[in-house]
Amino acid sequence: MVFFFKRVNLFLFFHLLVATPIFSDSSFSSNAISPSKFLDLAKDPRVFDWMVGIRRKIHENPELGYEEFETSKLIRAELDKLGISYKYPVAVTGVIGFIGTGLPPFVALRADMDALPMQEMVEWEHKSKVPGKMHACGHDAHVSMLLGAAKILKEHENAIRGTVVLVFQPAEEGGAGAKKILDAGGLENISAIFGLHIAPTFPIGEVRSRSGPIFAGSGFFEATINGRGGHAAIPQHSIDPILAASNVIVSLQHIVSREANPLDSQVVTVGKFQGGGAFNVIPDSVTIGGTFRAFSKESFMQLRQRIEQVITGQAAVQRCNATVNFLDEEKPFFPPTVNNGDLHLFFNSVAGSLLGVDKVKEMQPLMGSEDFAFYQEVFPGYFFLLGMENASVERLESPHSPYYKINEDALPYGAALHASLATRYLLKLNQDVPVVEGKHHDEL
Repeated sequence: MVFFFKRVNLFLFFHLLVATPIFSDSSFSSNAISPSKFLDLAKDPRVFDWMVGIRRKIHENPELGYEEFETSKLIRAELDKLGISYKYPVAVTGVIGFIGTGLPPFVALRADMDALPMQEMVEWEHKSKVPGKMHACGHDAHVSMLLGAAKILKEHENAIRGTVVLVFQPAEEGGAGAKKILDAGGLENISAIFGLHIAPTFPIGEVRSRSGPIFAGSGFFEATINGRGGHAAIPQHSIDPILAASNVIVSLQHIVSREANPLDSQVVTVGKFQGGGAFNVIPDSVTIGGTFRAFSKESFMQLRQRIEQVITGQAAVQRCNATVNFLDEEKPFFPPTVNNGDLHLFFNSVAGSLLGVDKVKEMQPLMGSEDFAFYQEVFPGYFFLLGMENASVERLESPHSPYYKINEDALPYGAALHASLATRYLLKLNQDVPVVEGKHHDEL
């Protein structure tokens, strides 16, 4: 539905917004829903049980990046039932839905869909039915929370002053699905985008985030160090790539400890070392691989340059030669995830209204990475963590553990936050820039 206001009505509407704190319940239009009301709606058994059912179906049938065909089919089926229009396919399996007027402004909400290549060890009724695949990072919960928000928003569509864009994204786990969504032209004219990640280490109903860098940029490297193999008893007749690789690994650690500013957090880790297969044979070659992280593009590119220089240089010292591959196609570089400062203030206000100001906390940056950063390079974006711990029930394992569990009581909080952030931000945009009659942009 498109809303048209006469000038006097616009004046009165905006006067009311300015006359009271913008996010207080008294500032909303007669059709708007307060953040606390969104939470009540999300906790209603009709919505909560529906979200739980969806989450469990997805959990039983995990799919890896760009293979989320059944997950995408389930999402589209639910959107069809709700009467929500969408684009499909976007970036192979992605789905982009639309709720509201179909006109600007556009605010996006994102959920990732992919699982991990690991065997679930949790024994429960809805354990993964696919050997070697598991939702061990909460993406099944992310999808169900965004669908929960969609259900609530669709039922109150007449209160939406613009368009909420639902982004169901493939391949967050190393596949840079966000970049492919953007490259496919799936998102344009977006005023802001919001995303969340479920977190097992702090209490349910609590959120944490920060302005500026929240996650590091990340990249991967693999190097092959070539020598000349031979008998271990006569090393003088060989060129030992294992010795060269060992020196390379030690020297790589000097980049951070001796070259980086101690106040500019960086990481270089070698997690792969493959070479040789016998106790008494020096192999012809060794392959090593690892990851590197930094909170700025400048630091990241400096790390990348020095990693290559150190590997080739140290290999040469030991009479070996080395080739370095940064796996740009298989594992693309993820930029740092950097939250917009204005959106941080906005988030604190909305989340404080919904959860209570004591439940909204600052966090320190983490060296993990998140492909949500690709969206933030194109338009203002904000990412936050949503707690799900209930210490009185059980201690939850960290993401990427085969024993990872979801506290489903957290689902209403994610759905309500999605819905509140989108509708409140659209109201804010309408306050800042009034909708002009007759000017239509029917698609992103």
